[in-house]
Amino acid sequence: MSEHTHDMHAEHGDHEGMTKGRIMKVAGILTAITAVEFVIALVLVPKGVIALHLANPIYITLTLLKAFYIIAFFMHLKFEKKGLIYSIGIPIIFIIGLILVLTNESHHWIDLREVLHLVK
Repeated sequence: MSEHTHDMHAEHGDHEGMTKGRIMKVAGILTAITAVEFVIALVLVPKGVIALHLANPIYITLTLLKAFYIIAFFMHLKFEKKGLIYSIGIPIIFIIGLILVLTNESHHWIDLREVLHLVK
């Protein structure tokens, strides 16, 4: 049974897989990214080192980077066939684009509300 399992993994290209060392490395990367997010949110933005309108794209980028690591390694997508990766990845790219467009649109409405409030 062990030989059969080993052959199946070799056939699918899963030579390395998720070893304990790789899990610890990815967990460390996720922890480091989260620590950077906390430093930005709790230290740099309140002290005015980074403006909020600059911090938001940084948060989005770091969150997407964390999502990549979670999907690629803990959901084992990195070890799947290209077709499956594309069938999941392309819709995610469109969703990210939608989020960015809606974020931009929300800033427009906030600015418009501030202008209308000043007019009254």
